[in-house]
Amino acid sequence: MASKTWLISLLLISVFLPACAQKEKDSHTANEAIVSIEEPIEEESFINPEGKTIESRFLLPTGYARKEAPSTSFAQYLRNLPLKADGAEVTYYDERKKRNYGVYEAVVDLEIGKRDLHQCADAVMRLWAEHHYEQKEYDKIHFNFTNGFRVDYNEWRKGKRIVVKGNRSYWSQSASPSDSYRTFWKYMEIIFSYAGTLSLEKELKAVSVEEMKIGDVFIQGGSPGHAVIVVDMAENDATGEKVFLLAQSYMPAQEIQVLSNPNSETMGPWYSLDFGERLRTPEWGFLRGDLKRFDH
Repeated sequence: MASKTWLISLLLISVFLPACAQKEKDSHTANEAIVSIEEPIEEESFINPEGKTIESRFLLPTGYARKEAPSTSFAQYLRNLPLKADGAEVTYYDERKKRNYGVYEAVVDLEIGKRDLHQCADAVMRLWAEHHYEQKEYDKIHFNFTNGFRVDYNEWRKGKRIVVKGNRSYWSQSASPSDSYRTFWKYMEIIFSYAGTLSLEKELKAVSVEEMKIGDVFIQGGSPGHAVIVVDMAENDATGEKVFLLAQSYMPAQEIQVLSNPNSETMGPWYSLDFGERLRTPEWGFLRGDLKRFDH
């Protein structure tokens, strides 16, 4: 009887052993499959940490290419804006730092002065003026005060200065003629003081988003209002789709920063031209009809 019981036990073990082994093998295979599924997918990189300019720092989405711009154009000037080292934080006019909570991707390496003046519209006007100052196209540098008074740099460089009394402004010859950068910056600080989103919005020409160019500005005039500028663009030759980069200054006065894109997880900082009726940026929302352009 004991031998019979032993024989039955042996037979049962021989039956279940392959089944358990197979289960262990199947379980192992399944685990391997799970591991392979959970492996992180490598994300497309849009930042070259070694890049010193907007054009060299920001890599393009797959399939996109930059359209060539003339070497003396405003577009090429913006693409070649110098950048601080990758990871740098924005500095305010008073040397405090603007912590980066998903607002910006890079910081433009340009001085902003020691006064609380270089804000959103000011940065846009400054870039436009700096470009033409470099090209010695002085006649293209002019802006309107909020009261409508037109301020031409050509008059300023002759030694004329502006007297502001209440809502009235006029020129007065009170300095020596000069083309120096220091004198130019003094001119810009006067512009920063008496012009802003309200005046700049009126000066700029409305353009459709479909006709966007580098240097165009999304702007809403107000107190404070806001403005951001298109500093680079690229196009997919196969599909015709376009993308763009935005930059801004803000309040209080701070360095210009290339903005992050809060709308997409696949295009990095690049905004799609097909953004609908509202454009959401990290610190402001614009309407499609808010796009404007310098027309001089």
